[in-house]
Amino acid sequence: MSKTPTILQQFRSFCYQNSATNLEQALEYFAVFGGMGWRVDLSVPLEKLIEEKVLNNYRYIHGDTTKITNSKEIHHKILSALSMGDRREHSAFKKAQVDRIMGEESIDYLIDEGLLKHDKSIEKPLKDHDKVSAKLLFCQPFMRFWFALISPNYKGIKAGEYEEFYKRWDELKLEFTNHIMQQLFLELIKKAHNENADDPIMKIGSYWDTQIEIDLLAKTKSGKFIAGSCKFSKSKAKKSELSKLKELCASAKIEAQYYVIFSKNKFSTELKKEKNENLHLFSLKSLGALLLDLSEKDMLVNTNKKY
Repeated sequence: MSKTPTILQQFRSFCYQNSATNLEQALEYFAVFGGMGWRVDLSVPLEKLIEEKVLNNYRYIHGDTTKITNSKEIHHKILSALSMGDRREHSAFKKAQVDRIMGEESIDYLIDEGLLKHDKSIEKPLKDHDKVSAKLLFCQPFMRFWFALISPNYKGIKAGEYEEFYKRWDELKLEFTNHIMQQLFLELIKKAHNENADDPIMKIGSYWDTQIEIDLLAKTKSGKFIAGSCKFSKSKAKKSELSKLKELCASAKIEAQYYVIFSKNKFSTELKKEKNENLHLFSLKSLGALLLDLSEKDMLVNTNKKY
């Protein structure tokens, strides 16, 4: 398999391979098994599949993983540190207790091996530029799952004791799905905008400095900005979400021409009334547009062992 298929390519391949019909379920299962090319029976409860495919095969998957990392402790520490938290290099170095030089050498190696990729701020950070750390993303969702939840609990899992894993999984599983949704939201905005505009998006990602974070920031060919936010809570997104987004842009000195808001759980009536050509609202259902016209050509070629 290519080392750098996009998250959208991986998701489309996963959904085609496993005949996914329920978007929310597909996202949940993809957040765990994505990027590995494994056949997944979506009629089986997720936790049961995790036990059958991952926990019970810990020794074998661990062996395959260490071939990539050369069993180097520093690589495993860096990957586990990045799997949770703010994804910033400096935070990972601190959590992994490694110095900057060794940490950067480890990250360079992990990028070369296709485990990580850089996630750069779309605009140059406004505040404390020299102190703003780069961020990183896992190339495959499964590898993030492995280093966040399997690797740190390896002693119990190796001994066939899964209680600690399940306790931690219950605490974190929603975050894994939300993380995938946010990445796919960027893909959705690029698709939706570029299909209907003469001014295509040339760069898309997010923005951050030492004080401000904007979930989505895109820049078009003509230099216009699209700013966006993602809301994953159980309550509806309200008008205050738009106000907050505009305040963040103002603080970062970014003059956005368009705003987009993604809400996992719909929108308040007040916010829906704000919709116009400069504000677009996207729900969980909207992500379904990324799965149109699935076919065999969407299948990625994987050489991973099948579990």
